[in-house]
Amino acid sequence: MVECKEGYSYCFDPSKCASCGGHCCRGESGYIWVKYEEINHIATYLSLSVEDFATIYLKKVGHRYSLIEKELKEDDHACVFFDEIKEQCSIYDARPLQCRTFPFWEQFKNNEDEVRDECPGIV
Repeated sequence: MVECKEGYSYCFDPSKCASCGGHCCRGESGYIWVKYEEINHIATYLSLSVEDFATIYLKKVGHRYSLIEKELKEDDHACVFFDEIKEQCSIYDARPLQCRTFPFWEQFKNNEDEVRDECPGIV
């Protein structure tokens, strides 16, 4: 089912996620922001304590937390939870809000060309 959001000039077909190779999970190095509720949810999903999850998967950036990344090759980074074999998120059901709201990010609201380059599910 195609998703549309008020204020955006494009819609999104989530069925394309299965075949895109995880474009939204990889690319330039950046931050995958998580709040405490999300940290707790992902830790529970992985059957880890919050403390163990934080030690293994988080980095502190100022007063915020980001999931760590892994370098796939030069200038190609991925979220630590990106499964390179399946080319998809390994914690999809527990993914953070930042991931759940893609491609409807404020930065793409007036830049449809950029999001079309990033996401083959844009319709």
